Amino acid sequence: MHSKSNMNRRDFLKVGGMSTAAVALSSTGFFSFRESKALASPSKVKGTGGGYGPLVKDPGGILDLPKGFQYRIISEEGGTLEDGRPIPEKFDGMAAFPGQNNSTILVRNHELSGNTKYPVIGRNPYQREHTGGTTALVIDANRKVQKEYVSSSGTIRNCAGGATPWGTWLTCEETLEEGHGYVFEVDPADPENNLSKTPIRDMGAFSHEATAIDPATGIVYLTEDGGPSYLYRFIPSDRSQRAGALQKGGTLQAAAIEEMSLDNTSEFYTGQRFGIVWKNVDPEKPTLEAGQKGCIPFSRLEGAYFEGGVFWFDDTSAGNKNLGRVYRYIPATNTLELFYESTASNDLEMPDNICITPWGDLWIAEDGDGVDRIIGMTPEGETYLFAENKLNGSELAGPTFSTQGDTFFVNIQSPGLTFAIWGPFAKKNAGRRRQMGHAAPPQQYAPQVSDNLSTFAELQGMSDLEAAAFERHGMPIL
Repeated sequence: MHSKSNMNRRDFLKVGGMSTAAVALSSTGFFSFRESKALASPSKVKGTGGGYGPLVKDPGGILDLPKGFQYRIISEEGGTLEDGRPIPEKFDGMAAFPGQNNSTILVRNHELSGNTKYPVIGRNPYQREHTGGTTALVIDANRKVQKEYVSSSGTIRNCAGGATPWGTWLTCEETLEEGHGYVFEVDPADPENNLSKTPIRDMGAFSHEATAIDPATGIVYLTEDGGPSYLYRFIPSDRSQRAGALQKGGTLQAAAIEEMSLDNTSEFYTGQRFGIVWKNVDPEKPTLEAGQKGCIPFSRLEGAYFEGGVFWFDDTSAGNKNLGRVYRYIPATNTLELFYESTASNDLEMPDNICITPWGDLWIAEDGDGVDRIIGMTPEGETYLFAENKLNGSELAGPTFSTQGDTFFVNIQSPGLTFAIWGPFAKKNAGRRRQMGHAAPPQQYAPQVSDNLSTFAELQGMSDLEAAAFERHGMPIL
């Protein structure tokens, strides 16, 4: 993730049209959208269906949401941690974990390096001179912060990462600086322990972005934010899925496309057949080896999410217009599909963080120029607009839901703000979450393929989405 703004607090107040007093109030109170005074604006997403209706203008000028939803700013950069230090800036990736007494614990990245006004200062850092790290927030059932504290420190550019099935957070360094570019494991229940300052070296030294774990196998999938970017997976030596197990080592691999031999030849199976293979790479120089071994060079990989047997990830600046793509990889069938591809006719720009909602929709946070939004896609092939960030030039980051499914948390990176959002969300639906992993994309976002390619894919037992993924990456499958 790349910050697009150095907006300071004074600039923020001007943009939001708010006084200092109003910002202070927003940290403890909440803005509710009053229907009598709010101005509804129609969705900008073409083909919108389903969802929660048009957005309502936020009187505070920060975050537009649909009618019936409200937000509370629960954390703001420069505020006060429980030890009296200021809340660090540059909010980024985030995940929610269950806490005691129906509370939620958020673990939040801070994408910091070098000198900064509000650094992460911890008691047990990886390297004391560096300013990045993570904080944690304990939020009660009323969506109010009870505690806010440093959970890891001494790292660089903690951009994204991912939650583990066993209740910890993998925070990733997006840097190539010597001695950095690693993944660290953070336990929200045991902040700043020795695990949080010990790099998981076998998961590679590269410009990390996000992680997602297959709970059935314990395999960790990782994205790289570089140029070129590669898609990796880490096969742990210890599959016990508990805190510290990833430190016991494993094998790092990068994804490649290779021609596959056909076991049965017939007049129907002609031409070349390609498939995904995983190639071992040296964790100390994975990007170099991935390139040398002919692995898939993506443009700039960002968000990652695993749900219902499917690994979702996106390439934020891919495509002819550099507007982005969303992929899904299905480990059980070793299938890579191009689910969504932005074109000039789409109104979806530069996908970044992604998540599957508790009821089964895919939510995409944009990171393009100007106004960024949360876009929803349904298993039924519809799209809708859920949120719009009115602070131009500052990205949305870290979308995540409480384990109860009734609160959506998201950050604005700069100036750092964390929001709790609630309203008439749909109920949890595990079956629909699995359905999303195998649904066709909304028609207007699906990758366009030729009739010849579609026919070939059908003959080979492939989907159009799989054929499109291969074709976009240079495979001469026709």
